[in-house]
Amino acid sequence: MKVEAGGMALVDKYCQDYGSRARELKGQGRKIIGGLCAYVPVEIITAAGFVPFRIKGSVSEPITRADVEMETIVCPLVRSCFDLAVKGRYEFLDGLVIPHACDSICRTYDVWKYTLGLPYSHFINMPHSDNDTSLEFYKTVLNTFRKSLGKFAGREISDDSLLQAIKQHNENRARVRQLAGLRRSDPPLISGEELARALIAIMSIPVEESISLLGDVIAEVKPRASATGVEKPRIMVVGAQLDDDTFIRLIEDSGAWVVADDLCPGTREFWPDADITADPIDGLAERYLQKIKCARTYREQKGTYPEYLEERFGHIGGFIRDFAVDGVILYIYKYCDPFGFEVPAVKSYIESLGTPVLYLEDEYSKSTIGRLRTRVQAFLELLGAK
Repeated sequence: MKVEAGGMALVDKYCQDYGSRARELKGQGRKIIGGLCAYVPVEIITAAGFVPFRIKGSVSEPITRADVEMETIVCPLVRSCFDLAVKGRYEFLDGLVIPHACDSICRTYDVWKYTLGLPYSHFINMPHSDNDTSLEFYKTVLNTFRKSLGKFAGREISDDSLLQAIKQHNENRARVRQLAGLRRSDPPLISGEELARALIAIMSIPVEESISLLGDVIAEVKPRASATGVEKPRIMVVGAQLDDDTFIRLIEDSGAWVVADDLCPGTREFWPDADITADPIDGLAERYLQKIKCARTYREQKGTYPEYLEERFGHIGGFIRDFAVDGVILYIYKYCDPFGFEVPAVKSYIESLGTPVLYLEDEYSKSTIGRLRTRVQAFLELLGAK
């Protein structure tokens, strides 16, 4: 029987052959702009008439070519992304946008730019503080990017086109929130692995196609009957970028449900919308600098330390309560300084809520699966014994 190419079937296709749709669109004359990190303002790329494409790595492929150009102390995720790029995996890219997210991304911009030699490249000098002064500076940075990309497109990016793009991406985020919300039930209607694959798939397609695909997945998943049987621990995963479903699958294969996250792609990236403002750059600047809660952004401590932790990590506490989370796994890549430095604070905050925490530092590689499985299974046994 022929399987219709829609819903999760199409998600699986895009995940297994990541970039296949972008390659097709390139053949049809569309320009593809690659980016690293959730801090790339995809609305501006969409408004320019281009297709935003998230560059991802591969935990299944050893990093070889990247080691010629990059220091091995660079984040393994960034090195893997670069490794695939120099191997020609993303030969369809017309441009590259890199934000000042972390040092591993920021300090390797020149390596990306000169090694790939793409027709267009741009560095977004994003501030690391979210105060009002930084916000005004960041608006200037976004306007510079808008003009630069407009010049590459051969036309100015109008306010109308930018507002339309903002509305499209907000609708896309609403679809993601609706799909992720299906994990609230017990057991969840969609597994963590399925959601992870869906979010990976939509990183590689235009926003209008993502909206349609997510709608199909929701329509496919929502009618599922809530299964009955053995209860499983409900786990939340907190970390940086997780662009592969291997780790989520490991947790669920070990006897748990992954029902919530603070990840990219995930709730960190898709929960906050951009406000519709008279000057669309204002809404975009506020979204990316102030609404996305990432370890790379410094937030000044105000009030007592517990109050500061609540301001910094209160969204995580909200997910723990809203999705009835039994335990949290902090999953941090080796050499990821922003998230690594934050581990003591976020761990103490989550534990103050009475929620057990497992901290894992890992390579960006499938070679560590055995070790991780042992730690995860032991954690789940502790949760079951409570």
